This record gives sequence, structure tokens and C-alpha cells, in this order.
Amino acid sequence: MSVGLRRLAVVTETETLPTAERATAVLRRLVGRGDATFRDGQLDAITALVDDRSRVLVVQRTGWGKSAVYFVAARLRRQAGAGPALIVSPLLALMRDQVAAAERAGVRAVSISSANGQAWGEIRTALDRDEVDVLLVSPERLNNPAFRDEQLPALVERCGLVVVDEAHCISDWGHDFRPDYRRIRDLLTRLPEGTPVLATTATANARVVADVEEQLGAGGERVRTIRGSLARDSLRLGVARRAGAEEHIAWLRTHLADLPGSGIVYTLTVQAADDTAAALAETGLPVFAYTGRTAPEDRERLEDDLRENRVKALVATSALGMGFDKPDLGFVVHLGAPSSAVAYYQQVGRAGRATDRADVVLLPTTDEERIWAHFASASMPRQEQADAVLTALASASGALSVPRLETVVDIRRTRLELLLKVLDVDGAVTRVQGGWTATGRPWTYDAGRYARVARARTDEAEAMLAYERGGRCRMAFLQECLDDPDPRDCGRCDVCAGTWFPTDVDAAALEGVRARIDRPGVEIDPRTTWPTGMDRLGVPVKGSIAPAERCEPGRVLARTSDIGWGGPVRELVQGDDGPVPDRLVRACVEVLATWGWTERPTGVVAMPSRRHPVLVDHLARSIAEIGRLPFHGALDLVDGGPVGERGGNSAYRLAGVWDRFAVGPELASAVAGNGPVLLVDDLVDSRWSITVAGRALRRAGADAVLPLALGVVG
Repeated sequence: MSVGLRRLAVVTETETLPTAERATAVLRRLVGRGDATFRDGQLDAITALVDDRSRVLVVQRTGWGKSAVYFVAARLRRQAGAGPALIVSPLLALMRDQVAAAERAGVRAVSISSANGQAWGEIRTALDRDEVDVLLVSPERLNNPAFRDEQLPALVERCGLVVVDEAHCISDWGHDFRPDYRRIRDLLTRLPEGTPVLATTATANARVVADVEEQLGAGGERVRTIRGSLARDSLRLGVARRAGAEEHIAWLRTHLADLPGSGIVYTLTVQAADDTAAALAETGLPVFAYTGRTAPEDRERLEDDLRENRVKALVATSALGMGFDKPDLGFVVHLGAPSSAVAYYQQVGRAGRATDRADVVLLPTTDEERIWAHFASASMPRQEQADAVLTALASASGALSVPRLETVVDIRRTRLELLLKVLDVDGAVTRVQGGWTATGRPWTYDAGRYARVARARTDEAEAMLAYERGGRCRMAFLQECLDDPDPRDCGRCDVCAGTWFPTDVDAAALEGVRARIDRPGVEIDPRTTWPTGMDRLGVPVKGSIAPAERCEPGRVLARTSDIGWGGPVRELVQGDDGPVPDRLVRACVEVLATWGWTERPTGVVAMPSRRHPVLVDHLARSIAEIGRLPFHGALDLVDGGPVGERGGNSAYRLAGVWDRFAVGPELASAVAGNGPVLLVDDLVDSRWSITVAGRALRRAGADAVLPLALGVVG
């Protein structure tokens, strides 16, 4: 029987049954229970999609069952002869969970993402044969030139249902705004008339809801919003006093084993996740880090381990957030708060979906506001940078790749990629095979819009601080931040019922944490390859750095984001010039004592510094004196020393320091053929200053160059 006849047979058999009856049958297959029934609002949403072919926005608490709505609706639409559903989903973990859930409901679901490129050809063939019920794609995939131009038009034409998951990402005002999501508005305007659309989120306040409704209604379509209470009866919320991270890690070492089941410990930075996981693993508990740097295959393994309770906790950044599904997750602890109460609600919503009780504890840290400010500034486009990108693309003879653009505009890679996405969704640039081009459409920097967003972010941070201070029910406060129409006191949190979690910290645990984080020393890898296209910036290098001109692996006392020495190092390098405090000098000496080099340095050389000449000179001389090594002085600055914006891209950072360091005759005589030299600096960021200075010393005859600095940015 052909595909069309099989589909007709299914339609004939099923269309005679009421929607509610058919939907219930699919739901029971999805959850694997013969007595399963819909929660309030679920069947309303399904009926609106299947019978009325409406555009629907569902705002419901985490664990309510939003995925059940779109999988049941997708199945019913397919039974009615419609084409496959297209689900725009933000995270790989979410896609994996959704594909598995779809299979349980008899829905043939596949995903296209960066993690399964080898399967794209097979998926396209299955789509052409009408063998796919649901296709999940990331928002970034919507602007992949091949997918956008070759597959998306046909898919849009025959699509039976469009789902926008985690729809708050559409909105500038959402806590997790993603520029790629803005492309969905354009997608909706191209849908055939009568194509139902579902958008879902658990974390949208009134302003976000209004913004999403406006975008879903593109083309004059009416949007129906189904909103329920966001209260989570299973969650027991509590906030500890604000303290240093070492005290809170010690609290975790003391009490983690007593928290119910397995759970997640959230941190604000990758380094904090790594450090915390290592400190907790020392207690013998199975605890592991999960961050944006975790390899995809390791992420999937760790997620499975957490689901199956093979680990006590994953210490994670927000990389483990939307879409991770473990109904019996027993606890969520935050080591440092997110920058908004809305983001906090989204993360704590991982816990207690199918349990009577889950414990949620916030351990606010003394440096969280600094981290909030850093991320807030990094996410905002700058007008001068946008103008520079548009000028570069407009004057180019063809498409420019991101590496090529980096030799034209001095913008760090991550910020440049974000800026291109913003310009793309605003219609000023477009992505093509080989890179990016300007569209020629007029574009104006919307300063007012970004100022409003910045003010909203500030207000959200103030609300998070108010949540920490307490004064009223924690759950009701979160509901109010999300504009829940029916906020109620929960009766269980530490404001309603008193402090329910232990507050003591074992002295041995605190001593152990301090001993761990006070261990100085971080290795820094040497640069081994020159950036692409340096000849366009007047720097005559390309390819690999010659081994005879490279530095050796170096050491720093700490990363500036480290829990232990990071704070003192950061304060020192951000402050006025002056001698290095004795305790930091002693810590640097301890780094040297544990270096493990194959050949001990025979002398010390200082980097020339415009910001901290006294600091660097004092540190270099102190190390030379303590190590009984000759101090050979500093390299010479040429033309006033390094230039360029801190935080710019790699190509411009290299160009800014190229040929700016010279080895004078006396220094050359001291280092030539006399063994390894220790090259001392204050702060390592891009590593190009150290690389260029080390190259100069190697070319002057130094047998090896061992970089040492107080800190590395990170």
C-alpha cells in the first residue's frame, strides 16, 4: 500500500472519534499508563490546535506537561493527514529527551543539530518519503544556508504544526533571549493559512507574554494564551546568608549527602563548577561538573547518570537547564544566584516534578553581583562595533567569514558572532555559503530599545536581591516576578515555616575546602598557531609558530575567576601600581616549587608593562632573589608599548603587540645559550604579549622561555 493510501486509511479510521478520545489514547501511550488523564488546560490547547488550527501560547509551570501537548497534537494532526510537525528547540539535551518521549507515543521524531551531522542525509530522505512525524531543529539551524534554502521552504509548505519551545527566548525581555529565536517571526509569516502554531514556556512575565503574543500574531493572526498557576507545591525553598564561596562549598561538603535523592548544584561560572565539583568529589560522593565546555558525548553520559541516580549531583552552569527532564530530581542548590528571579524559577523548576518534596537552597555569594554585571555587558551590542561590521561587509567584494572579519574589525569572536546574529535578524546582513554579506537594507542602532532592556536587567537583579533578603513567602515572590495572577504563600519555605535546612558547617570540611582552593598554580598552554589573515594587518606570519620560537607551557598563580586566589589577584591587577604583597609573592614561589620543569630556569626577565611597571618589576626581582637567580632586567618597549582594546579579537591583539618588544644588547648577552629564562608578567589574557615577547627572547638565543604571571583572565 502506498504512503498516501496508508495515510488515508488512518484518517478514515480515526477521524470518526472525538478529539478528546483520540487525544487521551495518544496521551496514555506517551506516559505508559492506561489511566492517564489530561491536566487542566492541556486538552484545551490540543483542541485549539487540532480542531481550530489556532495559534496558541501556553504559559504553565515546569512539569505541567507542555511537551505532552505538542506530541499529542502532532500525532493527531498526522492522523488527519497533515505533514510533519516542526519543533524549534533550544538545547541538545532537550532534543534527546523529546525524541525519546515521542517514540513512546508512537511518534516518529528526529532531530537536526550540530551533534548529528552524519545523519542529516538520512533524515532528509525520510522527510521526502513522509516517514517523519516530528522534526526538531535548533533556532540556529533556521539560518543555516543549506537548511534554510534547500529544506525549509518545502517543510514550511507541508508542515502540519509548528512548535516554539521555551518561547521566552523570542523576547528581548526574556531571561534567556537568543537572537536566533527572532527568526521565528519570519518563519510564521511564510506558513500556509490554517497551520496551527504552539509556543510554550514556564518562565514568562506579563511583558514577555505580550512580546511573544505580538510575534506569534505576525500576519494579523489571533493568538490564544492559556496560562495557569506557576506555584510548585513540591518545592521547599530556602536561602542561606550571603558568604564567600569557600564557606558555601564547605556547607555542601557537610550536608550534600543528606539532601534527598540526586540533584543539581548550579554555579555562575565554568570555573566555579569545576572547582566545586572537585571539592565535593573529595568527600567520596559521585559528583561531576557539567558546563558548556563539557564534550557532547560526556554531557549525554552525565545526564543519563543523573537520571538513573548513579551520581549524587552534577555541578552545572546554565548549560544544564531548559529541557533536562528527571521527574524525581530531589534537590537544586545554587552556589551564587542567577541575575533574575525568573531565571532562578526556571532552574529550580528542574526539581520535584513527580515527587511530593524537593529541597531548593540558594547559597548567595559575595561576588555574584560582579558576575551579573559582566554577563549583562557582554550580551549588549555596541553601536560602534555594529557600524564597523556593516561598513566592512558593505565594502567587501564577496562574503566574509568570521575569521576574515576579525582582521577587519577588532571584536572578540564570541561577541562578533552574537552581533552578526542581531544584525541578521534585523535584516541588515545575511548568512550565505562562505560567510556573511550586507543586504543593503538601512539599519539604525536602536539605542532606546537596548537602554530599556538594560534597565529591565537592572530591575531583575534588584528583584533577585530582594528575594535573597526575604520578607515574604519565597514561592509567592517568584510567582509575582512572573506576574502569576494568583500568588499564594506556600507554607513550606524558610520565610513561611522558619529555616528548615541545617546551617552548621563542619570545621574539617571548611579547612579542607580552604586547603584545596588555596593551592596556587594554573598551567597556561603556549600559543602554537598564528591567527588567519595576519598579512592583512601588516603582520607577516601564518600557520604554525616555529617550535624554536615558541614559549614553553607557563604558570599563573590563579585565574581571575577562581574561588581562592582569583579574588586577591583580580583586586591587585585592577588596582593602582605598586609592590606585590608578600603573601602573593610567597604563593608564586610555591607555584614555582611545584612546576615540575625538566630544566630549572637560569635567570629571570620582566615583561615591560604600561599599567603596572612597579608591580611586574617587584615581582620579577622578588622571585629572582628568593630563587637565587640572576635578574636580567626587562625587555624594551618599542613605540610606547602594546596597544589595542583589552578583550578584542585574537588577530588585533597580535597586531597590537607585534614588534613592540625588543631584546637589548645586554639582555641578549645574558640570555643567549644560558638555559631557560623565567618571563614574568602581571596578567595573561590573549597570550599574544607573552608569545611575542617569548619569540623575541628565543630569537635572541634563549634556550627556552617559561612564562609566569600572577593571573590569567578567565
